[in-house]
Amino acid sequence: MNGRAEFREPNAEVPRPIPHIGPDYIPTEEERRVFAECNDESFWFRSVPLAATSMLITQGLISKGILSSHPKYGSIPKLIFACIMGYFAGKLSYVKTCQEKFKNLENSPLGEALRSGQGRRSSPPGQYYQKSKYDSNVSGQSSFVTSSAADNIEMLPHYEPIPFSSSMNESAPTGITDHIVQVKVNKYGDTWDE
Repeated sequence: MNGRAEFREPNAEVPRPIPHIGPDYIPTEEERRVFAECNDESFWFRSVPLAATSMLITQGLISKGILSSHPKYGSIPKLIFACIMGYFAGKLSYVKTCQEKFKNLENSPLGEALRSGQGRRSSPPGQYYQKSKYDSNVSGQSSFVTSSAADNIEMLPHYEPIPFSSSMNESAPTGITDHIVQVKVNKYGDTWDE
């Protein structure tokens, strides 16, 4: 013993180290298979249907005259834009499903990082969170930066809010007065206050 008593509940879970997944991470063979599966499924089951649907709706709106067509290129620019937006909407809509597939992998550092990332959001503050260097000036605020991401993200300073009036009878922000100065000008261009 080192002279310090360690108080630990007998059934308490010891947090496992969170794997660091950075830009230099090389996925396992199983993770590569899930990446390819997610890419194919998100394309065929989400992106293609949403792109086609958005293009059909856009063409219908152009045909009814709700949307105007380009004088030179016709409906092509709007259809291309609708297709691109549908494609990305389909890819983004599949992100949660793909994350669940990675979380279900057993011997996957990426799956472990996603599982522990989900635990960080629901854990009490202080266990997985690291305070920012700017948080010491702000009382009652907690940091939303995880300890693994804190090394890679530069925090922005906290700015004080602009004061405003919250009463119903005032429409101007606090500190601005409605005092109007009357200035008179004679025919020679001389001015004076009243």
